[in-house]
This record gives sequence, structure tokens and C-alpha cells, in this order.
Amino acid sequence: MSSFVNWLHHDTAGLLTIAAVSIAVLLLLIIKLKLEPFIALIVVSIAVALIAGIPVADLVGTPAKASDSLLEKGFGSILGHITVIIGLGTVLGAMLERSGGADVLTNKLLNLFGPKGAPLAMGVTGLVLGIPIFFDIGIFILAPLVYVAAKRGGKSLVMYAMPMLAGLSMTHAFLPPHPGPVAAAGLLHVSLGWLIIIGLACGIPAWFVSGVVWGSWIGKRVQIEVPDEFIPEEEEADTVNPPSIGLIAFIILAPMVLILSATVADVMLDGGRLLSVLTLIGTPAVALTIAVLLSLYLLGTRRGISATELTKISAASLRPVGMILLVVGAGAFFGAVLRATGIGKALADSMTELGLPVILSAYLISCALRIAQGSATVAIVTTAGIIETSITAGNYSPVQIALIVVAVSAGSIIASHVNDGGFWIVSRYFNMSVKDTLMTWTVLETILSVVGFAMAALLWLVV
Repeated sequence: MSSFVNWLHHDTAGLLTIAAVSIAVLLLLIIKLKLEPFIALIVVSIAVALIAGIPVADLVGTPAKASDSLLEKGFGSILGHITVIIGLGTVLGAMLERSGGADVLTNKLLNLFGPKGAPLAMGVTGLVLGIPIFFDIGIFILAPLVYVAAKRGGKSLVMYAMPMLAGLSMTHAFLPPHPGPVAAAGLLHVSLGWLIIIGLACGIPAWFVSGVVWGSWIGKRVQIEVPDEFIPEEEEADTVNPPSIGLIAFIILAPMVLILSATVADVMLDGGRLLSVLTLIGTPAVALTIAVLLSLYLLGTRRGISATELTKISAASLRPVGMILLVVGAGAFFGAVLRATGIGKALADSMTELGLPVILSAYLISCALRIAQGSATVAIVTTAGIIETSITAGNYSPVQIALIVVAVSAGSIIASHVNDGGFWIVSRYFNMSVKDTLMTWTVLETILSVVGFAMAALLWLVV
């Protein structure tokens, strides 16, 4: 018995066995028993820690030193990094939605591209609005505009929906302030500035191939009509005092420009007051705070929205954030347990022995978790926890770590199918059967994933 325990706790094969069983149990709890992912992650993390021989005092602490426990350190290490960013990003998206900014941007792009370019206009709309707005919220906002564009164009709804969905999905998976990439950046210790640069470099080609090229091809072969009841009635309130396209673009781009300025300054400047100022305003939490304050005034107060209404908008937008934060925190706890037990190092050593580049290993692990349980966020935070030891030991540059984060994010969106809530949202909002959704949306997500990873792998070879 003692030899078995020693094998389980110290031998690489034993530690890998614990890792494999823990992931299998995690998937069983989420998929079969329908347990909330954050609860499943906590249960599995505690079980792994106890089986691997971590003392209870180290796992959950003591009344005198609870803050030193793996539980609190695991949750706290990541939530302290991402909570403010996700919360501010959510409020910013809500203000853009409430102001009618989506309508303004869409109509401007439709006029700019013309009737023949309407699918591309919808794609660019999804790409731009996807930066501050969550994926499902983006669908709720933009779906009625897609219906109108498809009705006017007289072509399949698929041709107009796919580019827009690709834009929303790419930004949600690859770019801050969305939960997955922000959490992975926090766990793997890379700045959001580098993640924005690499995310755009890999994500835009992936969006174009999956949304524009694939969307145009499949849109000619899968004919989906727009039911009359899908066409929204004109609402006068949406057209009263709309914000200008320049104002919308300014508010969306402001935080990204501030964050990027800090990243560039860190590389180009060698100390001084200017570096300090740019570092301050380019800190993601500060940059997003500035953007939110601008949106509250320029899209709210200046346009006649009362302080009470602004408070209600902010409060309502933040309600869904709680579950996201719990999943991310539980995923970070799982990663902390893997490190403390030595499982993380065992996995890192095994990947090295197999000869797989860490970027490929990260992508494949994320793909497997995504296909098995459906949630992109769970796939990202779990994968990041698994590979964190490899990244820490590998002495990788910030650019390389950002590429690894993009690879993990790319894996987290592959092959969306019936275990993914996004699959059913797309099916419902765009009048598609399960077969049609598999032929269009599932393939789109797979192309987006593969091309995004291919771009990251190509840049990996260059840097």
C-alpha cells in the first residue's frame, strides 16, 4: 500500500494518472451530472489535493492562517487581476448598447459598403462591437440588424449572419477585456498590451477566412429565410439623439490605445515622467475606468440620461459577471493544486519528452476540453492552469507567452456543438435547424480556431 501511495504521489506516471482521472471526473460532473462548472472545479481540486497528499492545513488553511491556503491563494491570485477589468468592460459594453451605438455603427457600415458589401459590413460590425460587448449580448443586439440586412439583400440569412458571428466570436476568444483571454493572461503572466497586439495579428486573418470567405461560400449553399416575425418594428426611442459614429469609435478604441501606449512605452522609453504617466493610464484597470467615465458622460449624462438610470444600467450589466468570475477563480484554484502536487511539472516534463512544442500542447489540451464540455472559459482557465508550470519554467518572452494564450484561446472555440450554449443561441436567433447549425456555425468556429492557431504557430516560428 505504501509503495502505491509513493508511486501516486511522487512518480511521474502516478501524477499523470491523477491528472487524467481528475479531468475525466471534472467532465463527468459538468456533462453528465450538470453540476455548475465552478462547483465541479472546486470538488475536483480538493479531491486531487487530498489524493496527492497535500496537508489539509496547506489546502484550506487554519483559522489563524486561512489567507495562506491554496484555496484562497488560488482564487485570489487571479480574481485580483481580472475582476476590475471584466466588470469595467461589462459596464462599457452596456453603455454602448443602451446609447444605440450598435445601430449607428451598423447603419454607417451598411451605407459605406453598399448592398453588395452588406455581409462584410455585418462582419466588421461584429468585429468592432465584439471588443467591448460579450458574445451572447452582441447576438441579441445585432441579430435584428442582420435580419433587416438579409431581407433587403434577398439572400440567405446565413450569408449575413456568419461574418457577424465570426467577429463576435474572435474578439470574445482572443481579445481583452473578455474573461477567457484576460484570465489566461493573468495566469500565464503576460501584459494585456501584448495580448491585444498578438490577438489582432492572429484573430483578424482568422475572422476573415472563417466569417467572410467561409460565410460567403456556405451562405450560397444553405438557404435560410428570414421569417416576417423576426423583422423588428421601428422604435422611435432608438433614433432619438443618436451618438455619432466618431464618438462610438473613440470610446471603443480609447482603452485599447491607452493599453497599447503603455506597452510600447515600456519597450521604447528608458524611465522618465512620460513613461510613468503612460504606464499609469495604460494599466488595463485605469484605461477601462477612463473609458467607462467617458461613456457615462458622453453617452449618458450629456444625452439626458439621469444618474439613477445610469446606475440601473451599470447594475443590470454586472449581474451575469458573478458566475464568470466564480468559474475563473475555481479554475485558478485547480491550477494552484496542480502546481502544489507536482502534477503540473509532471505534465510539463511529459510534453517535453514527447517533443511537442508547448504552443501545440496548449492548443490540443484546450481543444479537447472545449469539445468535451462546451464552455470556452472553462477550457481556457483549465488549460492555463495545466500548462502554467511549463510556461514558468520555459523562460519565454512576453510575445511568446501571448502567442501561447492565443493558442489556448483558439482551442477553446473549436467545434462548437450541442453541449455549447452558444450553439443553441445561434440556432435560435438565426432560424436554423441543428443540421444547418452544424453545417454553418460549427464549421465556422472550427475554421476560426484552426486559422487562429496557425497564425500563432507561424508567428511562433518567426519570433
